[in-house]
Amino acid sequence: MGEENKITTAVFAVRTTAGQEKNVANLIEAKVKMNELQIKSVLVPEMLKGYVFIEADGPHSVEKAIAGVKHVRSRVPGVVTYPEVERYIIVKPVIEELDEDDLVEVVGGPFKGMRAKITRVDKAKEDVTLELLEATFTLPITVHADYVKLVEKSKKEE
Repeated sequence: MGEENKITTAVFAVRTTAGQEKNVANLIEAKVKMNELQIKSVLVPEMLKGYVFIEADGPHSVEKAIAGVKHVRSRVPGVVTYPEVERYIIVKPVIEELDEDDLVEVVGGPFKGMRAKITRVDKAKEDVTLELLEATFTLPITVHADYVKLVEKSKKEE
């Protein structure tokens, strides 16, 4: 591997006001374009609230990019390793984290907004069978795993 192929960037974490990560990323992007700063990428991980990752050639570039940007709290000291960042980039299917007796909220379809308890998980079909908690009588419904959002894990863990 020659010297020209060597990765010379590092990933830095920046703390932001929770819920303002996308705004911060957009403001940083505008500042980078305007001032032609040495920033390679800005990543807003969906799973991690209150943080934005910035790939740059060094901390000085990150400091220039975040200086005076609204909702930026601080730059986290040190460098974030690529495996740590990968955790937030690689998306696991929803079905992987669902188990029987978990509480979920239906996020799509006619039962949107209702809470339910999972009675069966079919990982092959990516379906979950639910028992709606707010219904007057228990009626099991089967929906695709993408239509539910985990609210609370069941308490039966060892």
